[in-house]
Amino acid sequence: MIIWEDKALVVCRKLAGVISEDGGMPELLKEQTGATDIFCIHRLDRETAGLMVYAKTKQAAAGLSAAIEAGGLEKRYLAVVQGTPPAEGVMRDLLFRDKAKNKSYVVKRMRKGVREAVLRYETLQQARGFSLVRVELLTGRSHQIRVQFASRGFPLLGDNRYGGVHRELPLALYSAELRFPHPLSGETLSFSSNPPEEEPWTWFS
Repeated sequence: MIIWEDKALVVCRKLAGVISEDGGMPELLKEQTGATDIFCIHRLDRETAGLMVYAKTKQAAAGLSAAIEAGGLEKRYLAVVQGTPPAEGVMRDLLFRDKAKNKSYVVKRMRKGVREAVLRYETLQQARGFSLVRVELLTGRSHQIRVQFASRGFPLLGDNRYGGVHRELPLALYSAELRFPHPLSGETLSFSSNPPEEEPWTWFS
């Protein structure tokens, strides 16, 4: 689960079904690293697996948070979507987050609770009526990838919240790449990880 660590940071693979905040990954990482504190800087949905970075000190947490605010944390995902999107493109939407329903919606105008969401993607392969896409998040909104693709008729496989099929399979969304400046040294760190060797990822070999 741990990919890399030093005195300030730990990079890990979050498992699907584990929450990324307190009570989930931080507690598991404390057990594995022996760290007194683990600070959650960014989040993945409970259903989403893949790479995350956590801070082990308040100083590192502040530095990572500043990098995120400045757009310095680059995140790329792999997803399996229903249908065949265009070869590449940018999706730009206004998203409204309904906290009570734990769901996001594409809306047409700005109002309270609405934020702009932007991502860039490319379609890599097709198989069985589905497409493997690589997604770069340019903003970090709740359920952003899931709702933006679903709103265009390309729901993620296994996504029972946004109209996906094959709900017996896990949500086909994986945090595959992270790139960010080390909050203390300033060195650029890059990490990559492959999805698990299971369906639907094995359809695209």
